[in-house]
Amino acid sequence: MSESPDPRPPSARPVPTVPYASYLRVYEPLAAFPEPERTHWADYARRGDTPTAQDELRRSLADLVRVPLVAVPRHESADAFTAEWDGTLLVCPWRTRLRGWLALEELVEWFPRPVLDAALPPAARRRATDEYEAWRERNPDGRPWIRTGVWQVPLRWFVLVADEEREYVPGERLRYRTPMVQARRRLARGLRTLREAEGYGMLTEGLVEVGSWLEEFHPRSMVELDYGGLTHTLPEAGLAGDRSARDLARGIAELRAGDREGAARTYGELAERWRAVRERLFAN
Repeated sequence: MSESPDPRPPSARPVPTVPYASYLRVYEPLAAFPEPERTHWADYARRGDTPTAQDELRRSLADLVRVPLVAVPRHESADAFTAEWDGTLLVCPWRTRLRGWLALEELVEWFPRPVLDAALPPAARRRATDEYEAWRERNPDGRPWIRTGVWQVPLRWFVLVADEEREYVPGERLRYRTPMVQARRRLARGLRTLREAEGYGMLTEGLVEVGSWLEEFHPRSMVELDYGGLTHTLPEAGLAGDRSARDLARGIAELRAGDREGAARTYGELAERWRAVRERLFAN
């Protein structure tokens, strides 16, 4: 997902890379989309030169500095990420407006009311909530193709992928890509093990919720775990040595083998590494 070279002269001020967010995406085959959306995505892919994740995030952030403030885009995005997978075109719609509504619900849980009111005035939040409720009545089965982690990669996401699927290009990307059937298989197997153990309730609940989300998509989809902007923020040495998917798989394997102490140690070390990353959210 590298960006094209900047055509502006050296004197022009470059647009900075937007950090902080990681992504879990589902790319579906064209057959999963009804008409006329299927034709739209086929034409869209043929155009080539599709936007990057950084382009999407910059557009979202631009709305937050407008006057009056736009908490959620007024119109749904017609953009998507595309990929070739085993000779098949796959599409991951941005659905920026829907994800904006969902992110707004999370903000209410994360931040104290005075901080939230200063960032997003109550009137803007109420308007966004009313619009989302009206949209949900018209689209009861609507769901996002993209999930976002802020200053972290949620540990439950690593259950879906394997270390051998890791792709790391220094300064550009760190991601995993896996077939949907494989992601579902790993999730189901991990859940069976975790449910028989004690002390992993939060991870188990998170996996149940992710599993329900994955069931909404075409079985021939592809799942992508992308470190996103974190690759431009975290130290390169740390990213090069990061094997979180392997470490979590080892911890689950230790649980399955009855080595509860080993599993607790492995999981604890992994959780501590990512806790240190998440704490940057609250740094000055």
